[in-house]
Amino acid sequence: MTQDYEVEFVERGERESLVLVRGITPAFANGIRRAMIADVPTFSIDTVRVIENTSVMFNEQIGLRLGLVPLTTDLDDFEVGDEVTLSLSVDGPNTAYSSDLVSSDPMVEPADDNIPIIDLKDGQRLEVEADAVLDTGREHAKHQGGVAVGYRHLQRVSVVGDKGEFEDDDPNILRGVIEEQAAEHAAGDATDGDLVRTAEFDNDLRNRYPGKELEVEDVENAFVFHVETDGSFTTDELVLRAVESLRDRATELKEAIQL
Repeated sequence: MTQDYEVEFVERGERESLVLVRGITPAFANGIRRAMIADVPTFSIDTVRVIENTSVMFNEQIGLRLGLVPLTTDLDDFEVGDEVTLSLSVDGPNTAYSSDLVSSDPMVEPADDNIPIIDLKDGQRLEVEADAVLDTGREHAKHQGGVAVGYRHLQRVSVVGDKGEFEDDDPNILRGVIEEQAAEHAAGDATDGDLVRTAEFDNDLRNRYPGKELEVEDVENAFVFHVETDGSFTTDELVLRAVESLRDRATELKEAIQL
């Protein structure tokens, strides 16, 4: 039996997206989240060879900072375990930034140029070589390309009546995304079926439906994923690769059971 899923972008960006998926169970939604965090590999500096360091910072601290610099990762051209060498050579007085890292492969470079490594004073020098390895977040958190991944139920708001004239108007806070079902009562332009971020009305339903009594319910088997990457790759690729990893593991399990 084939299960049909519906996928829709609420917001779509290179590094941050909101993705609505319908037709999945809570367990599968959590599986996707875990796969985005643990299964999609990224390059990260793993080994550092210090040639010269006359700064005030220990070699180990330099290595830690370099290991946390996100590196662009093309998963079509590399496999887990592949390595790329980078070098850095900066003389003070100057600040060493991630942009000063020179890669042996143009496909693996710092995802951001303005990450500070160390501030060097006059007469100080830092020169290192480093090996970046492709691995998964399951092995080390520095390989997690998904830096902020979570999900919430899609929610619907129903208008059940008007508030009484003397009723307390307490805040009605809701966070996430709603599927518009009461457009005729909504402030501003609205159409039933619209997907609306609660941040658009400051997360307070009083601003969306002034003077109304409301009921809020979760939409069954519909989840909105907030996906943010460190720049190693796009949110599109992170989501697709995570789903592929789940599919591959399911296929492997199916084949093992049939042996």
